[in-house]
Amino acid sequence: SMPTSRAADKVAAALGIPCHETPTGWKFFGNLLDAGQATLCGEESYGTGSSHVREKDGLWAVLFWLNLLAASGSSVEDLVRAHWARFGRHYYSRHDWEGIPTERADALMAVLRASLPALAGRDCGDGLRIASADDFAYTDPVDGSVSTRQGVRLLFADGSRIVFRLSGTGTEGATLRVYLERYEADPARHDQPVQQALGALIRIADEVAGIRRHSGMAAATVVT
Repeated sequence: SMPTSRAADKVAAALGIPCHETPTGWKFFGNLLDAGQATLCGEESYGTGSSHVREKDGLWAVLFWLNLLAASGSSVEDLVRAHWARFGRHYYSRHDWEGIPTERADALMAVLRASLPALAGRDCGDGLRIASADDFAYTDPVDGSVSTRQGVRLLFADGSRIVFRLSGTGTEGATLRVYLERYEADPARHDQPVQQALGALIRIADEVAGIRRHSGMAAATVVT
């Protein structure tokens, strides 16, 4: 799905495999799987599935990893570092701001969407410049259906990005999910603490969206 790390996109491009970027939701994956347009699918909340096993709760993913470990004889760390050495590392994190009063969360997103036309080209410091800013929309290649307002994206010139999306899965109020991602090709810089590596993007997310101002909260409630 669109908020998921682009590490998969990098591998697909290197191997010449088509890669679809869908909104969050397994109905979008299902259409692609049924039409034979995708073999593997997944999203950042750890749900992963395939065209031959319609399972999304991580059981298939665990079995897949166990197979990799058995076939390669390598450790998880060795496999991950080999991946980073070949494709680079995507520093990635999700910050959840839970329990925001719904009207405040809606106001935050409305102000953010209204600011999109002025954000492209903005120099945010720390070597980061916003190349484009949009509200993700998706046209299903199978049934032609259109899904709009699927998440606000800030795409930076160096490949970094920030995604803002409201989630209705919380028990009280609204949850703002902020996805932060920065790509690092240099192996000498693959051992940074994740939140430190994403520090500039964390700052920019709050500055651009006014998260603390709108939410009345000092920090995200959950960081993964």
